[in-house]
Amino acid sequence: MYIVTGGGTGIGRAVALSLQSRGEDVLVAGRRRAPLDDVAGDTGGAVRTVRCDLSTPDGARTLAAAVDTDVDGLVHCAGGNPAIGGPEASTLEAEADLVRETLDSNVTSAALAVSALSGHLTAGASIVLFGSIAAEHGVGYYGPAKAAVASYALGLAASLGPRGVRVNCISPGYIAETEFFAGTMTPEREAELRAGTTLGRTGVPDDVVGLTEFLLSSRAQHITGQNLHLDGGAHPTR
Repeated sequence: MYIVTGGGTGIGRAVALSLQSRGEDVLVAGRRRAPLDDVAGDTGGAVRTVRCDLSTPDGARTLAAAVDTDVDGLVHCAGGNPAIGGPEASTLEAEADLVRETLDSNVTSAALAVSALSGHLTAGASIVLFGSIAAEHGVGYYGPAKAAVASYALGLAASLGPRGVRVNCISPGYIAETEFFAGTMTPEREAELRAGTTLGRTGVPDDVVGLTEFLLSSRAQHITGQNLHLDGGAHPTR
């Protein structure tokens, strides 16, 4: 079984649909019922879904309770930047809430999902977490949160390695055709981000699907503890 969190929309949805099209048993987790129903409907019910908030212990328990077989791969796409489209924090309390929400949706959700599913992971299983190019640019609280996810993946790879479980992090740049920017992306800003790549193109979910499926496969059996940038050269690592 493959589990895709945040699989109702965007990158997670693309990964889930691709895995299912290859005949894999896929369970998609998400917080909103409508996108989950859409994914299930688009696959004729072949993809199973579970509604849960993985930033909470109860949500992680709900996910684990829906798993009835061994897990070969976990793709944790759940997360996001709650600052996008929202008002600026006007009080210290609001600022603290924004920090907590950002960390919970990205870091806490990853940690709880992995912990809740740990007993189901097979020897040779692969975990793919998601960072962001924002970690390299210090974007609000989202950048630090994604930097923490990448660091968490490194330590997790060391702790799960003796079990034969691989852990890697994908850090995308701008990926079009997702809900991430909540309608705030302008054509001018998109053109600027495209110009910032060395390839002169905008990333799309299928770009992420290809790398994700490779990391899940046996072809990547000696790759673990890595943070792989997927941004068209917008942030070269050397």
